This record gives sequence, structure tokens and C-alpha cells, in this order.
Amino acid sequence: MKKILIWILVLLSVVALLIRYSSKTAEILFGIKQKAGISVLSTPSQASVFLDGKEVGKTPFEDKNLDVKQYSIKIEKGGAAWQGNVKLIGQTMTIINRDLAKDSSSAGERLTLDRGRGLTIISNPTEAGVEINGKGYGKTPISVNLDSGEHTILVSHPNYLKRSIKASLPKDFNLTVSVDLGLSEADLTTIAAPVITQTPIILVKLTPTGFLRVRDQGSFLGKEIAKVNVGDKLVLLEELGAWMKVRLSDGTEGFVSSTYVEKQTQ
Repeated sequence: MKKILIWILVLLSVVALLIRYSSKTAEILFGIKQKAGISVLSTPSQASVFLDGKEVGKTPFEDKNLDVKQYSIKIEKGGAAWQGNVKLIGQTMTIINRDLAKDSSSAGERLTLDRGRGLTIISNPTEAGVEINGKGYGKTPISVNLDSGEHTILVSHPNYLKRSIKASLPKDFNLTVSVDLGLSEADLTTIAAPVITQTPIILVKLTPTGFLRVRDQGSFLGKEIAKVNVGDKLVLLEELGAWMKVRLSDGTEGFVSSTYVEKQTQ
């Protein structure tokens, strides 16, 4: 009887670990690796899709059995092309949709999921207006705390073509929508399109406490208004030397020490 009780306790411990570290434990114990998916759309269609320099198919393209890592991606047809980097998240589908062009009028969006809540919207150019389901929410970069379900996102900026995106937000996930707006044809010869080399997103690094305090002002004397965990992604609003003004996934704005965060590249 004593041995049986010991084995039951061992099994309960294993189950607890699997629940807490399910994907990582499965990979370590059973050699099961998480997979991720990507869906690539383009206008015009039938454009060649390259992942890490290898041609993998034509648009519309989909692969649900990719390794979880960062890929370089290129979409090309008839001299018109787009390329960038995309980090795939385990057990989620990343969607890339591009209007291919030979000049700066190229436009499109990238939709990625991660654990969390709500919508995070980034744009090129920044300071673009955001409407969700017909309601204005402010300007990019912005995080909006929304319920799961279907949402219609409209991103607009003077001298640029508006971009309307329909997206489904699953429960317990944050959807990041990164939008490139195309220049209005009337302004292509007079306006230089900005180039984004870094997205305004920062990652919380390891801290002595295992979390990072968010304060109501850029000072250690500031009142603590929230805590964020190591690995959390925050929208960067302003850099102030030793402090950064950020927006959390629930819309809360505050200040964090720049010592314990790092910028995430595109």
C-alpha cells in the first residue's frame, strides 16, 4: 500500500509539471516539438514565396507544420516584391497579406498571436488613426483591451491609403497587427515613405524580483500601478533616458526602468 501511495504521488507530480510546462515538458520527455503555421496572401496572387531563401510555393500559401523560430520571408512576382522577418509562435497561425508593388506604394499587414489579451496595432507610418468595429481608439502604436471574437480594424493616415483588416481574436490571446500603409497615388512623387527598422515594442528582461514594476512617473519614487512579468511585451510610447513610457496589453500606461527592457526588432 505504501508503494502504491508513493507511485500515486509521483504521477500527480508529473501531471502537475505537464500542466504547468506542457509544451516544454512534452518536448523534453517525449521528443515532441511544437509546430507553428503561416498563411501568406498577396495581390496579385500566384507570387513566389521564399522562407529562409528557399522557394516553398505560390500564394495563397499555407504551411501548418513549421518549426517555432524566426524566418526570413520574401514574396515576389514580376519584379514586385516584399521581404521581412517573421517569428512564428507555437500552436498559432501567423498571417501575412501583401499588396506587391515595385515602388513605395507597397502595403500590407502581418497578424501574429501570443498569449495575453486584446489587440496591439503598429503601423508604418506611426501616428495612424485606429478604428475598431467603427469606434475610434486613438493612434498607433496602441494596445486595446477587447473581448475575443471577430473584429474589423481600420487604419488611416493623411496622404496614405486606408487599410481595413478583418481579424478573429481567440480567447486568452493577444493579436498583434503590424500594418504598412501604401502612399496615395497623388502623393507618390512628393512624399518620402518612412522606413521602420524597429517596431516600438519592448521585451521585459530578467529582473532580480522576477517581475518589473510599472510606475505612475519616471522615477523610483513613483507609485507602483502594475507589475509585468519577464518575457512580457509592452508598447513603447516614449524614451526618457533611464525610464521608458509604455502601454500594457490592458491599456494601462506607465513607466518602467530601461535597465530591464530591450527593444524588439522587426
